[in-house]
Amino acid sequence: MTKIAISTINMVKQFSNKRAVDDISLEVKEGEIFGILGPNGAGKTTMLRMLATLTKITEGSATIFTKDVAKESAAVRGLIGLTGQYATVDEELTAMENLVIFGRLNGLSSKLAKHRALELLTQFSLMEAKDKAIREFSGGMRRRLDLAVSLITKPPLIFLDEPTTGLDPRTRGEMWEVIRNLVKDGSTILLTTQYLEEADQLADRIAIIDHGKIVSQGTPEELKAQLGETYFEISLVDVKQVEEAKSAIQEETAFDVIVLPEQGALTVKVSDTKVMTKLLYLLESKAIEVQEFSVRKPTLDEVFLELTK
Repeated sequence: MTKIAISTINMVKQFSNKRAVDDISLEVKEGEIFGILGPNGAGKTTMLRMLATLTKITEGSATIFTKDVAKESAAVRGLIGLTGQYATVDEELTAMENLVIFGRLNGLSSKLAKHRALELLTQFSLMEAKDKAIREFSGGMRRRLDLAVSLITKPPLIFLDEPTTGLDPRTRGEMWEVIRNLVKDGSTILLTTQYLEEADQLADRIAIIDHGKIVSQGTPEELKAQLGETYFEISLVDVKQVEEAKSAIQEETAFDVIVLPEQGALTVKVSDTKVMTKLLYLLESKAIEVQEFSVRKPTLDEVFLELTK
């Protein structure tokens, strides 16, 4: 039977002038990557801080592996590793020195702290830079080291708060592989992100949060299926005719039309693929020449934009 790593019931965080987290209930299963997706200010980081015992829960409750976050905070802290958006390491120290210090702070003996530091440097491909000062690290190296620091005690649950913010696409892909390997090794991960592709690539399930509330949750495929529409993309030979094509379609149909003027293209949301031929005939009758067309399902980006308006 699958264990529940995180459970929240009607969790609320009320600040003096804002309800940052509003009545959130969810369950995260042991061994999965659960994504929290939302725009800036949606309440993602505040939610994470409550679960990590860094901010008090105003109303409702939360448990980590059955431990009550409010009443058993010390026990909860022993079960989690937290990596924030910005590195928490000492810039003047080396990677090895940082990891050893954090090991000692977490109660490891000097010998065990050094052994664990070398394990993590190897795991995160940082051995060649172990004696280099952190100020000389690239952004990707810093982020990997920060993640390594949070794993000093081998926690079963890892909180990743926008772990790839500011990284280039190649380094972000490397971090994704690191995160996947953590799950293969038995970790459970709660991931907050603004990157829709990241959530789509990594998360087993996703909760979309807007204004402190969960507006939808499910697997990436379940979320995409919610729109229940097919997207008919049409590229025109003459980019100047895009607005004319949009007007012609809207005059004849009730379909939503999204215009991509710089690409000389438009996208039409259709519920019945049979109408696509009619749309092509319509454009031909208006002397609007089609260069190419394609059919696809909604992307997670479109689901996100639809749900968060």
